[in-house]
Formats: sequence, structure tokens, C-alpha cells
Amino acid sequence: MHFNMLITSALAALIPLFVGMVWYHPKVFGTAWMSVNGFSEDKMKEGFNMPLVFGLTFVFGFFIAFGLSAIVIHQFGFFGMLQHQVADVKDAAALDFFAKGFENYGNEFRTFKHGTLHGSIAGITLALPIVAINALFERRGFKYIAIHAGYWIVCLCLMGGFICQFADVTAEMFK
Repeated sequence: MHFNMLITSALAALIPLFVGMVWYHPKVFGTAWMSVNGFSEDKMKEGFNMPLVFGLTFVFGFFIAFGLSAIVIHQFGFFGMLQHQVADVKDAAALDFFAKGFENYGNEFRTFKHGTLHGSIAGITLALPIVAINALFERRGFKYIAIHAGYWIVCLCLMGGFICQFADVTAEMFK
């Protein structure tokens, strides 16, 4: 079962919402997260526009998922290498090479496991440094960094696996 990139990205965008529901639950890391931020349960209920926060989380999750697809799906690199030649329909040799390449290798490295590997790498090499840099300037400690970076590493790991397994990337998409 394969989905197109927009549907796959939209479904993957739900992952940060579900992971966040568990990750920031008081019985997991929620109490520690509130403590390092100086929040109380009463303060958390003040002025919280739940539809806006969850809606924007979904939108930003969609952006992340769409961008992550280029990292976890190797076939995009193949397409990127040939996009100029394939766009020029007069270059029959490039189109033939592209079609045969997708026919022979279009499903290589397209597993949940492989996507989680690349999602985890993205989490460690992109999300962790971003969270850590922000934390340094906000004068936050290791616990803050560990909670937030851990959340994003898990999210990107699961999103990468989902995208790699289910996104439909075929030669027909690029014609």
C-alpha cells in the first residue's frame, strides 16, 4: 500500500502530536519538562488556545515531514541528479535511463527500518544541535536539552520510517 507524498506527509505530520501526547505526559517527561521551564499545572491552563497550538503543530509537522522525505527516500537523489535532463522531454536517453533506474532500483532501501535510521540521523544531526543552540542562549540546562532533543529524535525517527515505507515515489510521478 503506497500513498502519494502529500498524503504521506500529512499522516506523518500527526506523529509529533501523538509522540508529544505521550512524551510530555506527567508520567513520562511532562513533570520534568514543567519543572525545567518553571511551569505549574495552573499556569499551563492559562491562555492556552488548544486548537491553534495543535493546528500549527500539524502544519509545522507537515513541513518537517515533507522536507524529511528528501532525506529518507534515496530515490529523490536519483531524481535530483537527472531532473534537468528529464524535464527536457527531447532527451530520450535520459528519460529511458531514468525509467529503467526506477524500474530496477525504485524500491531499494524503502523500508520502515531504513527510514527510522535516516530519521534518527536527522534528529541527531539537525534537531539536537538546533535545540541545544537555543537552550544555550536561553541559559537552559542539560535536562531541558535532553527532553526536547529526545522528543525530536523520536519524532524524526518515526516520521522517517513512516515516510520511507509508505510514500509513493515512482518514475510516473516525475513525468
